[in-house]
Amino acid sequence: MMAFMLILAALGCIILGILVLSRDKRSFMNVLAASINICVAIWSLAILLFLNTSSMTVALVSAKGYYMASALFVALLIIFAMVFPNGRRPVQRYTWAVVAGAAGMLLLLLIPSFVTTDIILKPEGHNYIVVDRLSYAIFCAYFILFFSIGFAVMLRKFAVLKQHTRAQAGSYLFGIVAMSAPGFITNLYLPFFGMYDYIWVGPATASLFVASVTYGIVRHGMFDIRQASVRTLAYIFSFGTLAGIYILLASWLSRFLLNTTYSADQQGINIALALVLVFLFQPIKHFFDRLTRTIFYRDSYDKDSFFARLNGQLTHTSDLRALLERVSLEIGTTLNSEFTFFFVYSSSQSHEGYVSSGTTRHPRMPVADIRTLDAYVDRHGAAPIISDSQQRIELSLRRLLMSHRVAIVLPLVQDSMVIGYLFLGDHRSGGYKTRDINVLKTIADELIIAINNALAVQEIKELNATLQQRIDSATKELRASNAQLQRLDKAKDEFVGMASHQLRTPLTSVKGYISMVIEGDVGKITDAQKHLLNEAFTSSERMVHLINDFLNVSRLQTGKFLIDKRPIQLAKVVEQELDSLATTAASRNLTFLYKSPKDFPLLDLDEGKMRQVIMNFADNALYYSPEHTNIHVKLTSENGEVVFTVKDAGIGVPQSEQSQLFSKFYRASNARKQRPDGTGVGLYLAKKVIDAHGGKVVFSSAEGQGSTFGFRLPLK
Repeated sequence: MMAFMLILAALGCIILGILVLSRDKRSFMNVLAASINICVAIWSLAILLFLNTSSMTVALVSAKGYYMASALFVALLIIFAMVFPNGRRPVQRYTWAVVAGAAGMLLLLLIPSFVTTDIILKPEGHNYIVVDRLSYAIFCAYFILFFSIGFAVMLRKFAVLKQHTRAQAGSYLFGIVAMSAPGFITNLYLPFFGMYDYIWVGPATASLFVASVTYGIVRHGMFDIRQASVRTLAYIFSFGTLAGIYILLASWLSRFLLNTTYSADQQGINIALALVLVFLFQPIKHFFDRLTRTIFYRDSYDKDSFFARLNGQLTHTSDLRALLERVSLEIGTTLNSEFTFFFVYSSSQSHEGYVSSGTTRHPRMPVADIRTLDAYVDRHGAAPIISDSQQRIELSLRRLLMSHRVAIVLPLVQDSMVIGYLFLGDHRSGGYKTRDINVLKTIADELIIAINNALAVQEIKELNATLQQRIDSATKELRASNAQLQRLDKAKDEFVGMASHQLRTPLTSVKGYISMVIEGDVGKITDAQKHLLNEAFTSSERMVHLINDFLNVSRLQTGKFLIDKRPIQLAKVVEQELDSLATTAASRNLTFLYKSPKDFPLLDLDEGKMRQVIMNFADNALYYSPEHTNIHVKLTSENGEVVFTVKDAGIGVPQSEQSQLFSKFYRASNARKQRPDGTGVGLYLAKKVIDAHGGKVVFSSAEGQGSTFGFRLPLK
């Protein structure tokens, strides 16, 4: 019985220590908890070895072992009490004081005569130690002092901790007391008087410590190894039950059926029983699985069912505030939080830059505190923030969250931009588990998508609500602007028409008088005078053409642009217009190459307007062609059409500007540089005249290689 209890206690402590350490090897608190369990296991095994050995060397080593394990146990208990529950490392001077005291006691215990002056070996496990009373008193004082300090620190924290961490501390304290109370009597007090028969009781009661801490793990989330602990406990119960059934059946069958005690002769029966137990294992295991799940997982939930319900809530409504309330209620109910709420940034006109909504009686998070969270997330990323855990977060942020009773913050981040946060209050019955944190991480993307959709719908609704008003206002402004533009355009047309009419009469007189002087009607003139007069006559002619262009543009704008068609000889018109430009061409060292076609048919055209078109094409070729080049003019009839073209070797038109060339008042960029005084109405008016005659404009050009302008008119 003694050996069984000691082995069971040691095995339980070792398993618990491994489970705690496997959860997070880097956690200082987990390392301490595992070390405490290992110390208890060494203490139990060393006493078992001491009581059952017949070797003096083994007895001495095991005796020193259990004293050193118990000395280290109480030192670790103090440090663990200082770091519980958040895992933050304690003040260094206190830690070093504990370490120095423990190191001093361990060094003293290494002295052979310290405590153990002699060891008496007796049969049947009754070995005992003859202690040195002075050194033993020093050891007892050390053990009691350190144990009291550790217990007092934990007890003080127990009074101020929150609900679930307080329950964790309570489980741990109960286990320590249950184990240490018998230990003080059987392992400190009685050995002082040489009574070692019951030293196995102290470490054997470590099974109570293991049971209490295991309950704290599975019920209150201590160290967050709940699932592994429960499964391990279920298997221990299963194997223990099977072992008991096997022993009872084997004993009963051996005694009553074989009328003998159990021996190796009954191997066939043993094998049969083993096979029966193998078949019984799964049903028994399932029974304990259900039992432990019922006891320890009353607050558990099915993840798939939760995800299905949450998706239903996310698609139930597009109203942002209603969505946040429904989702908060679903998450809070499932995770068993005291409150749940969202803080979401919003540019909607109906919100003040954000929306805060959740379950009833949730705290209000000030915008200034949200900015603090934004800065933290910007530095450390979008991982969930847990206020009461071993997570290394800034002290000011931890205090901020605790002041609002917030246990978990889930940042909602999209494309490195925070769109909001999900806040969860304290857990109602225990602590949040790793499983809960993983669930929150899983649903984060779905929450972000749903919130963005709701924000978009909200913006669309607001836009629709004000769109008609904006359209009406914009339409009113456009109508007013259009009316103003029409008035200005009308005034401009009237001015252009009036000015053109007023300018044409005196200009006609000037042109006539200059012509008379050139022809010698008022006397003989010199060649130099004649040259200057010819230049003046040419300029006045150009001015007349320009005024006619403006008049035609004005007529187009006012609807008075009429085509007066009469039969004309177009070949003769072209020849006359080119002759009128011969002097100007000669002054620029340019030559028109034109061969008038014979027997050209008569055409019904507006002669005056066609002359303007021909003049514009030819005049442009003169001004944009380099000296000592030829301008090719051609008039033909082909395929039922009359084709007229003027081809020069001038500056050409840039490809990117050709589509706008026939617009009113538009001039190519290179043309503006070479001839700044142009108006940009000649080509515009030419196209209008050709269109009015049912024809098409001919145009092709390449910058720096010349241009071809002309038209095609139907013969009929």
